[in-house]
Amino acid sequence: MKAELFYLQTVREKEVAQQIKEARSYGDLTENSEYDEAKTEQGKLYSKIAEIKNLIENAEIVQASVKTDSVGIGSKVTVRDLEFDSQDTYEIVGSQEAAPAMSRISDDSPFGKALMDRKKGDVVEVDAPAGILKFEILNIE
Repeated sequence: MKAELFYLQTVREKEVAQQIKEARSYGDLTENSEYDEAKTEQGKLYSKIAEIKNLIENAEIVQASVKTDSVGIGSKVTVRDLEFDSQDTYEIVGSQEAAPAMSRISDDSPFGKALMDRKKGDVVEVDAPAGILKFEILNIE
């Protein structure tokens, strides 16, 4: 995040400033769509910078769970869907690191909450829009 913030504040901010400068050179700002677009981009950039600064300032370092007898942040959990008899492995992460497409599940999600502090062999129920889903914990790493 710090690297992204540095990039946005140095490289990207200069690019947007250059776009605004070029757009101003086209003349009348009241009917200048390039200027409007550049100013909109600048607003988005400053918003993103503020968001990242806030995340960095309020970040909490969480130690990954080193125990493998129960699920915690940092655990890789293999579960079996009891309805479809299929297996999947998920990593439990904080909300900012969640990427469900990469099997990284937030501890704040309904599925993540259901898995937290559970043990191998436990059956967990997740209240999903499709109904109650049941999973058996097969392994914790």
